[in-house]
Amino acid sequence: MKKAVSLMLTVSMCAAALAACGGSSSSATTAAASGSTAAAAAESGAASTEAAGAKSDFKAGFIFLHDENSTYDKNFMEGAKAACDKLGVEMVQKTNIPEGQECYDAAAKLADSGCGFVFADSFGHEDYILQAAQEFPDVQFSHASGTQAHTAGVDNFHNAFASIYEGRYLAGIAAGMKLNEMIKDGKITADQAKIGYVGAFTYAEVISGYTSFFLGARSECPTATMDVTFTGSWYDETAEKEAANNLINEGCVLISQHADSMGAPTACEAAGVPDVSYNGSTVDACPNTFIVSSRINWEPYFEYAITAAMNGDPIDTDWTGDLSTGSVALTDVNPKAAAEGTQEEIDKVKGELENGSLHVFDTSKFTVDGKEVTSCMADVDTDPNYEGDTEAVSDGYFHESEYRSAPYFDLKIDGINLLDTKS
Repeated sequence: MKKAVSLMLTVSMCAAALAACGGSSSSATTAAASGSTAAAAAESGAASTEAAGAKSDFKAGFIFLHDENSTYDKNFMEGAKAACDKLGVEMVQKTNIPEGQECYDAAAKLADSGCGFVFADSFGHEDYILQAAQEFPDVQFSHASGTQAHTAGVDNFHNAFASIYEGRYLAGIAAGMKLNEMIKDGKITADQAKIGYVGAFTYAEVISGYTSFFLGARSECPTATMDVTFTGSWYDETAEKEAANNLINEGCVLISQHADSMGAPTACEAAGVPDVSYNGSTVDACPNTFIVSSRINWEPYFEYAITAAMNGDPIDTDWTGDLSTGSVALTDVNPKAAAEGTQEEIDKVKGELENGSLHVFDTSKFTVDGKEVTSCMADVDTDPNYEGDTEAVSDGYFHESEYRSAPYFDLKIDGINLLDTKS
């Protein structure tokens, strides 16, 4: 899920007492369908593996914003390699491709070199991938966390993401249990249970992520609060380390992040402060402080989409993976840093998310300006010709990533303090 840049949606915050807002929900059609078909799509991709594997001359191209030094890009690379190896296809990659014309150039080169499927991993790549899709109609193009596929009307252009907010919530469970342990052991008092969070930008993807993490933590430790700071960059190790140290100096006793370098985790290891990472384990570099990490597992999507491209089958316009498709994953819990019983609690809560008895953005569990949210109109379409927003709150919770795969939750809930930002 990256990266909800300037086009990322705006969600209106509507408090409880004023919840009479109405609106169109017609924009839900394709995304609602993607939510219901993601599991079937992953299953279909797996079922076609044997046939697909025979087409060893097929090439899949990948465009990455950074290289393997970025935890974000490394996570995509590992998913792409696993899927390509499983399917027996050639993986061709372009690394360190900026969110500019260079992306189109890379996509065109991949298409010209015979790639039948091309994927880009950063939000700012989307316009250029769409341009390439229009110019190479025989190649399937896909893009992570974008917003335009379901209104672009281009058959070979697709968006994909996952309900990573559920993984963030589960990681928050681990954080809340660690806070409780620290309180029990007398290391902090209940009113000192303050989390620090290093964010990249003030986009909906980041807001959705830190809010779901906080709600998970608070479900275990009700006195938890959180300070969030922003670096204004997806990958800036110096800025991320500085941000983490500043949060620690301001009394934050546990740190998490939505940024791509090892800056925050290594700052935590040096300071002896517990850390919840993102996009992969940092236990090798931070054996004493790393607790757990959530991530999107891109292998199921790549396997499904590449198989479809190989077989000439349609690919979902806007695909959303979830826990059931194996698209939302957590690393192993590090017992050296985590509270006792953390894995068992995560497993229990995961089951509740899967069976629908628990919803991350249950509106009875948070307030905005002291009021419960009973209505919120989400702008899930970036098509300037589209009229009307979508009601995102119903049945007692905010329906994140159901009306579009890319996140659109951007409510500023109580208990989270936003510090000065560079974004």
